[in-house]
Amino acid sequence: MSDQDFMRLAIERALDGVRRGQSPFGACIGKDGAVVSAAHNEVWARLDITAHAEMCAIRQACQALQTIDLSGCVLYSTCEPCPMCFAACHWARIDKVVYGARIQDAQAAGFSELMISNREMKKWGGSRMEIVGDFLRDECVEVFRVWAEAGQSRPY
Repeated sequence: MSDQDFMRLAIERALDGVRRGQSPFGACIGKDGAVVSAAHNEVWARLDITAHAEMCAIRQACQALQTIDLSGCVLYSTCEPCPMCFAACHWARIDKVVYGARIQDAQAAGFSELMISNREMKKWGGSRMEIVGDFLRDECVEVFRVWAEAGQSRPY
């Protein structure tokens, strides 16, 4: 699978989440060209504020690979990961994070984001994780529009 394929799977998961009444975020983890996990935000379904798409994908990947060391994996996220999700990627030793929409895009859609970029956290924390932003950004931002048109009023 290509980077575009992985990101489009994350977008599809985000749209699945919107159809299920969840917030418009999706994530996919790939390793060696294969999908390890793919998830959408489940905060409202689980009543768990930590059930962001990235956290759900990391949990699934750890179970699938039977390890907490996700070295060699790439996380694809429809939006720049929040500080909690970025820290989880760092601790899981994910090699690379590829995201579409920016923190500012989520904030513009009504989410109360902490305006701390992944690049800033990488620098401050000394992480070796590679970060690629704005990947298929327009397609990822479109998910926020779909969510708003669906009449969703519960950000997270």
